[in-house]
Amino acid sequence: MEIKVGFEITYAAVQPTPMVIMLNIHPSRQADIIGGETVVAEPDIPIRFYHDVFGNVCGRLMAPAGGVTLKGSALVRDSGLPDEVMPAAQQIPIEQLPNELLLYLMPSRYCETDKLTDIAWSLFAKTEPGWNRVAAITAFVHQHVTFGYEHAHHMKSAHDVYEQKTGVCRDFAHLAVALCRCMGIPARYCTGYMGDIGIPPEPFPMDFSGWFQVWLSGKWFTFDARHNVPRIGRILMATGRDAADVALSTSFGRMELKKFVVVSDEVVGAAVVKAG
Repeated sequence: MEIKVGFEITYAAVQPTPMVIMLNIHPSRQADIIGGETVVAEPDIPIRFYHDVFGNVCGRLMAPAGGVTLKGSALVRDSGLPDEVMPAAQQIPIEQLPNELLLYLMPSRYCETDKLTDIAWSLFAKTEPGWNRVAAITAFVHQHVTFGYEHAHHMKSAHDVYEQKTGVCRDFAHLAVALCRCMGIPARYCTGYMGDIGIPPEPFPMDFSGWFQVWLSGKWFTFDARHNVPRIGRILMATGRDAADVALSTSFGRMELKKFVVVSDEVVGAAVVKAG
């Protein structure tokens, strides 16, 4: 399967403003990109790319007075298979985890494990450690939280989501990540493209999606608390402790979002099948 992905995002700025962007496909999917990936700015200003501490591709630029439009596109080869399901995957005892995974057990800006530990153990102490425990957490968050763009707020944390029971995809992911960490399972936040491929089109505008991964049996597995079903065509862009680590753009000055368009469409022969 081939998937055409891309975006066009416009920001207005009163004065020249430094920016950091995280809009490239993740290095783990670079081998799947057909013919290269394009990420450019209009007007034509240079973007200096680098890798952050999590291995994500970031770009630095100076947006001119008046603003900047960021555009990206790529054609990605995908297996067409849904997210891997492995019920036998085991939870690794904390004392046996590699040092570099311990930060994915710690509290972070949007995942306050200290506020949720007692809640997590009251809900999931009797679940079987490993895949079944993560599946139980995912199902709980899916049922507990109601999705709606009107519920989005950039300051909303996992504990807020638990209490308010509303949110967008990042909020589902934050609550699931925090609950997994409370139960001793390393969990990290993920962002990327996920069009409506293999499912009926959803009645929401296409957006970048948020999901999470957990470390079981020596590897990362993907879970999605918003949808709670294995999905096809998920294309990773970045991973981190939570959404604070994978912001699509960070401006060091006042900017206003004017346009935001994302595409993730399956290509069938010479035709593009709209996916969201």
